[in-house]
Amino acid sequence: MLQGYLPVLVFLAIAAAVGVVLLALGLLLGRGERNPEKLSPYECGFEPFEDSRMKFDVRYYLVAILFIIFDLEIAFLFPWAVSLDAIGLFGIVAMAVFLLVLVVGFIYEWKKGALEWD
Repeated sequence: MLQGYLPVLVFLAIAAAVGVVLLALGLLLGRGERNPEKLSPYECGFEPFEDSRMKFDVRYYLVAILFIIFDLEIAFLFPWAVSLDAIGLFGIVAMAVFLLVLVVGFIYEWKKGALEWD
């Protein structure tokens, strides 16, 4: 029963060893130059000049969520395209409905002005 877990343990050991070796090489071979620009915090494209609890514009999060939603479309299109000959006409119609729903959602967001960054 434990023999089935041996490849997983070997994989984890190799991954941990590679991680440790890469970190050690970075510490040993890195120049280690420290300047104020490198050490300053950087987050979300905003300069760190105010309180860290300042409010972000909601449009930033909206664009990020819309990107994730429409980017996931590609994750569903790839397996569909690979197995297109096996799923036949039903698969084409199902994907057409899926794409139609996404296009309607995209047009709705576009008309509402969610993609405008003014």
